[in-house]
Amino acid sequence: VAALLDLSVDELKSPAFAEVFAGNRVLPGMQPYAACYGGHQFGQWAGQLGDGRAITLGEVVNRAGERWELQLKGAGPTPYSRTADGRAVLRSSIREFLCSEAMHHLGVPSTRALCLVATGDEVTRDMFYDGRARAEPGAIVCRVAPSFIRFGNFEIFAARDDTTTLGRLVDFTIERDFPEIEGNGADRRIQWFESVCARTAVMVAHWLRVGFVHGVMNTDNMSILGLTIDYGPYGWLENFDPGWTPNTTDASGRRYRFGQQAQIAHWNLAQLANALVPVFPSTESLEAGLERFASTFEAEQRRMTAAKCGFTDFREGDPELVGDLYTLLHKAEVDMTIFFRALADVDIARPQLEPLHAAFYAEDKRAATQSEFAAWLARYAARASIDALPEQIRRARMNAINPRYVLRNYLAQEAIDLAEQGDTSRIDELLEVMRHPYDDQPGRERFAQKRPDWARTRAGCSMLSCSS
Repeated sequence: VAALLDLSVDELKSPAFAEVFAGNRVLPGMQPYAACYGGHQFGQWAGQLGDGRAITLGEVVNRAGERWELQLKGAGPTPYSRTADGRAVLRSSIREFLCSEAMHHLGVPSTRALCLVATGDEVTRDMFYDGRARAEPGAIVCRVAPSFIRFGNFEIFAARDDTTTLGRLVDFTIERDFPEIEGNGADRRIQWFESVCARTAVMVAHWLRVGFVHGVMNTDNMSILGLTIDYGPYGWLENFDPGWTPNTTDASGRRYRFGQQAQIAHWNLAQLANALVPVFPSTESLEAGLERFASTFEAEQRRMTAAKCGFTDFREGDPELVGDLYTLLHKAEVDMTIFFRALADVDIARPQLEPLHAAFYAEDKRAATQSEFAAWLARYAARASIDALPEQIRRARMNAINPRYVLRNYLAQEAIDLAEQGDTSRIDELLEVMRHPYDDQPGRERFAQKRPDWARTRAGCSMLSCSS
């Protein structure tokens, strides 16, 4: 990320760099600000929100002509902090820093992270809102993106009946962030909304491909550019479970569970469409954008699922084959990441279950479902053979889309535990591993192992809250 911003190694190591990205120094040309927005939270309109602990320092244009916005998260109170302190704790900052980069290298649209700065301050947080607050080390992440504009930035002006500013924001966003859109007037706005819907669909399809659960898909956490933004109580599927959510706040309703993320994205886009009605020529043009989301998501999910299975395309009968697999993975408590990576090692000429054994969490469940998996594997091998791909090519294609390494919840927690004791080496190590998620990395096999038993119910590994 430093290279994207034309920063040298020497500059990264300078005291001035630490001062700036700890929020203690403003350089000439910087115009720090916090943005106001609204949002629907857990399905309900929450009114005015805003950057309660995010401060944009400004924008830079690199030598390649790319524009990047620099934003500090956790640098202190803003006009939108309400009763909060605007700070962030080390644990949540490590999680955002690592996951931003892990997602980027997985090929998932995401904001980026430049640096992680420990502040030396203590920040008091009640992690699970149960009256057990404690002081934690504070930290600041500098996140980087072409834009941090959210659905909620448009919703707030619609809620205020400020049609003039709403229209200006739409046109500004198109002009600055969507230069590929041509034409003028209403036609540009229609193309723009369709583009927002399509980008969002692609992003969510990638989430499902790699087993990522955002955890808090409120409209104020949705990027207008279709980037994954606001890494809070996110998580990665270990054993495959469409109903799993890492967010304790969502434990009862499971609104933002893994298997419902596409439906929620569509609902969020519908709320954005409602906000845009006053500045669009017709509701039909907005409905066309929502249809674009549905068609794009279906096409992308079919394409990615076919690639995950090693098929050249998605054919008749494939939805049933894959659906039966997901039912089995859930029933038998199978690790999603390990299973799909191991599936590439199955010889479709002589399909055997042995390459898949390491993906099972419970031996008794593996034994109980062995005959069902054998029957499914025979169906899979017959389907894969239709494409007549050489085994080497099939494996290479599957390994290019099914990662060996993801930022498993327990791996991030191990890095946090060490960092809170002053040892940041695991952060560096994990960052390097996650830069090459599709490669077999000799000596780093332990980062590709399934969740250990101790992490099954531990806070930070199986459950998280919005407190950070």
